[in-house]
Amino acid sequence: MSVEEKRIREFAYQIWESEGKPEGHEARHWEMARKLAEAEALAPKASTAKKPKASASAKPKAEPAPTLGKATPAKSEPAKKPRTPKKPAPL
Repeated sequence: MSVEEKRIREFAYQIWESEGKPEGHEARHWEMARKLAEAEALAPKASTAKKPKASASAKPKAEPAPTLGKATPAKSEPAKKPRTPKKPAPL
């Protein structure tokens, strides 16, 4: 059994389990599994994907200098809507 056939079998089993192990749907599960394995084989591998390399001349981004003497505004919670007073009970 080839690696591809093994992968299709694994996919078909996972599909069968995810659908609650129904009987009589083998052909559909195999077809779905075949398509998944085919798509997986065509997809670029994570290790072969090109990643941008950091150049030696690239400078790290500098953080802004803190301002002296100025207080930074504190993050406040949104104002709560005032509650309306309860109506008095009828007499």
